[in-house]
Amino acid sequence: MTKQAAERYALVAAGLVIMGLTAGGFWLSYAHLAEVAGQHGLGGSPTRQWAWPATLDAFIVAGELLMLRAGLRRVTDGWSIALTAIGSVGSIALNVAGASGTGHAGRVPVLDYVVAAVPPTAALLAFGVLMRQIHQLVDQPAHHPDTASGDPAAPSTASSAPPPELFGQVPESVPRGGRPAKATVAELVEIGRTALAEHGTLSRSLLRKAVKDSELTIGSDRQTEVMEILRPEIEAAAGTGPGHG
Repeated sequence: MTKQAAERYALVAAGLVIMGLTAGGFWLSYAHLAEVAGQHGLGGSPTRQWAWPATLDAFIVAGELLMLRAGLRRVTDGWSIALTAIGSVGSIALNVAGASGTGHAGRVPVLDYVVAAVPPTAALLAFGVLMRQIHQLVDQPAHHPDTASGDPAAPSTASSAPPPELFGQVPESVPRGGRPAKATVAELVEIGRTALAEHGTLSRSLLRKAVKDSELTIGSDRQTEVMEILRPEIEAAAGTGPGHG
């Protein structure tokens, strides 16, 4: 088994565990919130009792789906992060608070609070691990399938890529979304090209660090634009680096 195959199997197995953990934690949290709702005014209506947790947990589901979409697009969505955070913190708080609302007299054991807090916390952490894996996958440099195979007859990516000079000529008159950068796209492309020459590869994190070292700023949209402009050069560097000659 090759290293790439082993990593792929490990990633698939971890993904299945994460999805199972997320589903289990979400269900336990939802069921406990339904019990809390039944003990505080909705006990006479089972339908309303089981529908009530959705008014909170739906924020978590919507926020996580939007964060997943943003991660695949390599952008940051503040609204999705806010929705997930509000829903998750609210779910954890209400689960913990519900441990003291059982109607029994006396002091509630600390372990009751821990049991109530574990499922929503586990679901939140599992989703965080999943998002980290997604960001690592989308940030890694692309490799051309022909050059990666080591076939000397395969066409070279470097020879077929358009001249680098063409990618630095971006009309600055075109309106762009997001926060205005302190540097032009052409300047950001040159910074990225320099970082690519120094490291032999270029990821979003390397580009962000190079721009920061130049005492400039770059937004997510502009970062994606610069990476797309430099992608042929990144692929060419990957195909002509050590181990591909």
